[in-house]
Amino acid sequence: MSIELNDPALPTPRWHTLSVDEALDNLHSDADRGISNQEVSNRLAKYGANELIEKAGRSPLQIFIDQFTNIMLIMLMAVAVVSAILDIRDREFPKDAIAITVIVLLNGILGYAQESNAEKALAALKRLSSPRVKVVRGGNIIEVNGKELVPGDVMFLEAGVQVAADGRLLEAQNLQIRESALTGEAESVNKNPNLTLELDASLGDRHNCVYQGTEVIQGRAKVLVTKTGMQTELGKIATLIQDVETDDTPLQQRMTQLGNVLVSGSLILVALVVGIGMLNKGNFADLLKTSLSMAVAVVPEGLPAVVTVTLALGTQRMVKRHALIRRLPAVETLGSVTTICSDKTGTLTQNKMVVQNIRTAQHSLKITGEGYAPTGKFLSDTSAIEVQNFPEVQQLLMSCIFCNDAILQQKDGEWIIIGDPTEGALLVLSGKGGCDAAEWQHRMPRYAEVPFSSERKRMSVLVQGEMGGYVMFCKGSPELTLECCTHIQIGDQVRAIAADQRQQVLEQNNQLAADGLRVLGFAYRNIANLPENGITEADESNLTWVGLVGMFDAPRPEVREAVKQCRQAGIRPVMITGDHQLTAKAIAENLGIAQAGDRVITGKELELMDAQALDQAVIDVSVYARVSPEHKLRIVQSLQRQHQFVAMTGDGVNDAPALKQADIGIAMGITGTDVSKEASDMILLDDNFATIVAATEEGRVVYTNIRRFIKYILGSNIGEVITIAVAPFIGLTVPLIPLQILWMNLVTDGLPALALAVEPAEPNVMKRPPFDPRESIFARGMGSYMIRVGIILAVITICLMVWSESYTTSNFDGIYKPERWTTMVFTTLCLAQMGHAIAIRSNTQLMIELNPMTNPYVWGSVIMTTVLQLLLIYVEPLRNFFGTHLISPTELAVCVGFSSLMFVWIELEKLVIRWWAWKGQR
Repeated sequence: MSIELNDPALPTPRWHTLSVDEALDNLHSDADRGISNQEVSNRLAKYGANELIEKAGRSPLQIFIDQFTNIMLIMLMAVAVVSAILDIRDREFPKDAIAITVIVLLNGILGYAQESNAEKALAALKRLSSPRVKVVRGGNIIEVNGKELVPGDVMFLEAGVQVAADGRLLEAQNLQIRESALTGEAESVNKNPNLTLELDASLGDRHNCVYQGTEVIQGRAKVLVTKTGMQTELGKIATLIQDVETDDTPLQQRMTQLGNVLVSGSLILVALVVGIGMLNKGNFADLLKTSLSMAVAVVPEGLPAVVTVTLALGTQRMVKRHALIRRLPAVETLGSVTTICSDKTGTLTQNKMVVQNIRTAQHSLKITGEGYAPTGKFLSDTSAIEVQNFPEVQQLLMSCIFCNDAILQQKDGEWIIIGDPTEGALLVLSGKGGCDAAEWQHRMPRYAEVPFSSERKRMSVLVQGEMGGYVMFCKGSPELTLECCTHIQIGDQVRAIAADQRQQVLEQNNQLAADGLRVLGFAYRNIANLPENGITEADESNLTWVGLVGMFDAPRPEVREAVKQCRQAGIRPVMITGDHQLTAKAIAENLGIAQAGDRVITGKELELMDAQALDQAVIDVSVYARVSPEHKLRIVQSLQRQHQFVAMTGDGVNDAPALKQADIGIAMGITGTDVSKEASDMILLDDNFATIVAATEEGRVVYTNIRRFIKYILGSNIGEVITIAVAPFIGLTVPLIPLQILWMNLVTDGLPALALAVEPAEPNVMKRPPFDPRESIFARGMGSYMIRVGIILAVITICLMVWSESYTTSNFDGIYKPERWTTMVFTTLCLAQMGHAIAIRSNTQLMIELNPMTNPYVWGSVIMTTVLQLLLIYVEPLRNFFGTHLISPTELAVCVGFSSLMFVWIELEKLVIRWWAWKGQR
């Protein structure tokens, strides 16, 4: 008989509350025989394979089709169709329609290239979920694929294997499991099958259970499989990843808004031109051609390409600063971030345990140094001491060396640990004290040991004494190790331990723990003769207490400054970790993320909070401890409901849902799992929190430059539209054909816009709050600027148009040659935009005040575009294709003169702005 996997009477969190016998009874399994092959088949049919199920997404074809739902592209496609019909009617080659179609297709392909990056987070999760595993079925031990596991199977674990399903421990010998990818905790976890835990025990505290995707570090175990597939903790993460709906970035939202405004505006203008023209009994075909030209002029065809190239250039600059962008819009998104939610382990900290304090009967010492390099000082108050002059400290270092299975070695100039990081930190401590671990372990070889167990919380080893006899060294939980001690070492003397001395040790332990340190106690005992059967737990008595060691997963040294810069830039850092609340609080205060007395919310508290309570808490709380993946996701969502623009950093599998939900997910490149990387928008190549600050600066620069060239492009487009719209009302033909407008929008606008995209950062870019990510693309005076500049450009061009039409008619025997004066209009518009590009580099500084070498690309683009424009006039094949006409040097000089007025106007505006600011300060 099998049970229902989703039985509401037995939800997933309750397996850790059951005893071994209760768990076996609930799944109708046997610890020695497992379940029968027939039962395996039944359960496999009922519950499905032990694998993660992917929801169907958009097909590549659907992604490509979706590119053409953009409202601006739809309008261009309509223009292409109407233009082709008119050209075919007039028996002309439809070059305008072909050019527009090509541009539409290129834009579609460009958008497809950005979106078609397949979501690989689930694929990375799947790689964690299907190892080979040993199970017992029907009394026989066999090896099966992880996908074939079912609830009720009994599987075997040993060092080095990956756990293939969630399960309740039945038996375990010295079992340690690394769960950092799932829980975020750096240390491996000691497991104990004999525990029954409280219902509200967090995932990281369920020491009687194991979870899919984690790794066995040492020991072996027999496990009852309780959950498989999407019901596992890993499956929950997969569900969370797939359920997260990704919103458009601020830039995408602004571009959509821009498209809606432009298309709506152009349709209104087209309706006005056609309506008024028809009332004046104008020719419908001519009015339609005017409307087509206006429609093409309104749409900034080159803008998507310029934005994409700008973002791509931003990604290249970010790579140089050790940040890899996986999705282009994330470049600009970084500039809008208001809150950074960071994991602790490996992100804010080095993921390297470092001893910071030791306590003996007489001494309280601080230890300096960073990482695993065995260089540092022992400080008493502020004075360095020589360890050799302090016998009890020397004895403590001996205990660190011998009660240790780790190896400290140097590789490629870097110190690394092989083995448990905690034990590695003890070797580093001994190295700082001048003790060579390898030399001492050779001089005093180990004979026997009692390994660490979660019940005793101690480890003991027996080594040969240097002066004869043997020494047993013991390390472990300070409270439990102290219980085995009858003596205490003070200086070079060993005395019976008094009650007040015991109390002093316990108080020292509490002080170190309150500082967020992991504390170990050390003791030893001299033994005259080697026990016949080695040492046992019974020999862990009559020990001599030596002292305490407090260690810390130290913060990265550069993070404190990075946090300070974040606050200067109006960005709030928040720590979200699976680690203990005291440790999280201590590190947060050390880094400046939190202040003394600030509230810390734990996962248990968060479970009891509804959405409204959490929304109120996230405004002030900057530290969250003992949290699960669902908690991280809730925190990010709550911050977003408070209109915060959230970046989430992380490296574990447990971070993936929150990384995907966040406005920008930031994964660690070195320590990060494949799952976190695939769910992220950006990867830190150096795992350095400070790199986020550099990347944020680049994001702000990119957004500023995007606004700059949008002002440039749309100001020019508005001028074109007004010029085309006014021409019929003053009795002139449309001065520009669609092909010429496309040239201006793609080349005359496009090349200078790309040059403006690499304008260097403003001096105060990281000393101001982020701009509101919900602000309109036209905010902060940008809309009024574009309209104002567009009107000025149109006035200049219309004046030139009126003069040139009269000039060419009167100077060429009265023969009306519209292609000549329209070429002058075309040239004036293009050259005026060159002046605009030079002047728009700064909103306040005059061109003569700017160093031309800070952005030589602007000058290069202006020269190149001017040359290309002249080629359209003076090279016959190009002249014929673009419908231009030869103009004389005098006429060209007139075009240059009129177009220079655009530059003069913008420079005068800057002077007015300065005068107004000066007047306001008086």
